Amino acid sequence: MQADWYHLKDPDTVASPALLVYPQQVEMNIDRMIAIAGGPGHLMPHVKTHKMKPIVQMQLDKGIHRFKCATFAEALMLAEAGAQDILMAYQLTTPVAEQFALLAKQYPKSRFSSLVDNLDSAMLLNKIFSPPGDQFAAGHLLNDIDHPPRDHFGTVPAPESAAVANVYIDIDNGMHRTGLAPEKVFALYEQLQSLPHVQCLGLHAYDGHIRDTDLAVRTEKCEAAFAVVAALAARMPGAEIIAGGSPTFPVHASRLKAWEKIAAADTGNTETAEAKDAAASGHKGVRLTCSPGTCVLWDEGYGSTLPDQPFITAALLLTRVISKPQEGHMTLDLGHKAVSAENPITKRAFFHELGEYEVISQSEEHLVVKTPLAGRFKVGDVLYGTPWHVCPTVALYNEAQIIENGILTDTWPIARGRKLL
Repeated sequence: MQADWYHLKDPDTVASPALLVYPQQVEMNIDRMIAIAGGPGHLMPHVKTHKMKPIVQMQLDKGIHRFKCATFAEALMLAEAGAQDILMAYQLTTPVAEQFALLAKQYPKSRFSSLVDNLDSAMLLNKIFSPPGDQFAAGHLLNDIDHPPRDHFGTVPAPESAAVANVYIDIDNGMHRTGLAPEKVFALYEQLQSLPHVQCLGLHAYDGHIRDTDLAVRTEKCEAAFAVVAALAARMPGAEIIAGGSPTFPVHASRLKAWEKIAAADTGNTETAEAKDAAASGHKGVRLTCSPGTCVLWDEGYGSTLPDQPFITAALLLTRVISKPQEGHMTLDLGHKAVSAENPITKRAFFHELGEYEVISQSEEHLVVKTPLAGRFKVGDVLYGTPWHVCPTVALYNEAQIIENGILTDTWPIARGRKLL
């Protein structure tokens, strides 16, 4: 691949700042993701990174039919794309919970699920998914637990027929962001069995706190954090574990393959379709599914800290020099509104073609760079930057500019925002 493969032949076709997406590189990353997992059926990739229906369609075309999302807009996008299995990896509260139930009704060919880590949230879903005759407004349920009245809860139409809220128990295996402590998980699992309109499908274990550069260290930490998850799942008949993110993806994928070998050995036959099906069911009846996300587009953050992973940059930022306020400095149109700013100023975007430079400051619309190469650039010149964290950067744009063979060929809408049905 040429060093300047991402250059536009005619940059004047794209206004800056812009998010550029390269479908050929996206496809290569999808293929590598499938290869690492050992097949598309072992994957439930997170779409929060890209939020784009055409990328979902590319994954569907390659046999990936299960997806994880974080927002209602992403869930709707997946349903519209025809995803068979949609996990909203979030614990639902009103009014999104009611809207999620309506979405499940509107798209009956897709299976929808969400996360729970406490009984009250599960009871809310049980009430929302109960038959109309048994149902009163979810707002009434919330009033019972000291929430103020909110009339619009009562105006949300209930599903016309009985349905089931599919859930995974969100387990906190070390990140301490969401989820239930492992020692409390089985008690919640047993409580869920008493809710007629809630079905527990398994466990969700996101280990985003494990991102060591050294794969051996990352593997050791991942194995330690996962041990309690596997032990719990073994006590839950037919349970599935949705495990990991991009950093631990290769670790979970290796475990998945090891479990397959064990299952195949148990059947005494690794060649027949039955043996393969048995293998796919996992270890001791537990199914393991990998849920990486960032690897579809990749970014500077993971690209520089996870050298063991084979993914390539598939999204870049196009920015222009808009001012040269003093010697050795130039200002780019890449402010907080164009690249994610949750990290230190040294980790916003990387300009590999610029070589030696220092980011001096950033505001809403401007990024000031100090570089001995400033004299080579004039106002209006283009730079290409790799975002340190591509996921929140994508969420800053309404659409991506699609670049193929150096030419702008299309724009793809991005499912951002919090709009409901």
